[in-house]
Amino acid sequence: MQHGPAVRRRKLGAELRTLRTGAGLTSGEAARLVGWHQSKVSRIETGASGVKPADVRLLLDAYGVADPQLRELLVVLAGSDDGAGRHHWWHAYRGVLPPTYRDFISLESQASAMRTLETSVVPGLLQTPEYARAVTRAAVGGLDEESDERLDALVEVRLARQDVLRSQPPLVLSAVLDEAVLHREIGGPDVMARQLERLMEAARYPQVRLQVLPFAAGAHIGITGPFVIFSFSSTSDLDVVVLDHLTSSLYLERKEDLQAYTEAFNTLQFHALSPEDSLDYIAGIGDGA
Repeated sequence: MQHGPAVRRRKLGAELRTLRTGAGLTSGEAARLVGWHQSKVSRIETGASGVKPADVRLLLDAYGVADPQLRELLVVLAGSDDGAGRHHWWHAYRGVLPPTYRDFISLESQASAMRTLETSVVPGLLQTPEYARAVTRAAVGGLDEESDERLDALVEVRLARQDVLRSQPPLVLSAVLDEAVLHREIGGPDVMARQLERLMEAARYPQVRLQVLPFAAGAHIGITGPFVIFSFSSTSDLDVVVLDHLTSSLYLERKEDLQAYTEAFNTLQFHALSPEDSLDYIAGIGDGA
């Protein structure tokens, strides 16, 4: 288990090493091609040091990597800009976003698919503005003017993140919600009613698979807490599991961790209601059934 930046460096380094060997180059030959010392290439590949986006592009050019999606993903893992040198939108909020949250958003923005178990709140990508404000206020705390300004910014970020579901191609979201999520009244009855309506709307999107794990399912493998699995179409070696904590996030990258959480998610989906039955279940809760 490691924090986001270290995981990103290691994943990026491992992928660059794979691309270098695939191009038939030694680390010394790669270094000479880009005008570096061999030790710099080695440090990057082992994740011992960070690498600038511009340096990643140099290496990708040297290795003959032309796939635009893979290039953009690796550049994002390196740092703050994309292949065209433009800052990503969340960097406007650097003053209020902790590094682990910025890492999460950057991965989310580049992932092709996201699988998530939620046990307490609606996933951020499916929250209404009013629900997002209530959840964020509870997490941030404080009622002074400065805190309210920070609250506004954090809510803006959460809503902006939802654009990944409308991008082309959109992020494919598979979510399993513990029934407790649907009953926890966040923001008051009106806010919660609208949030349930929003879930039903989103459940009809072709890129969203929403399932409810009812109380009747009893104890389940996800009872220890929520998690997210990000997958990337360019390479499965970049897939990562994210575990959220109050003050930080942990990123799991080992193959055995990914396999364990993938199997856990598959089990949760098996025991959850089908997407169609889940839609009816949410509607019933909204109607007070």
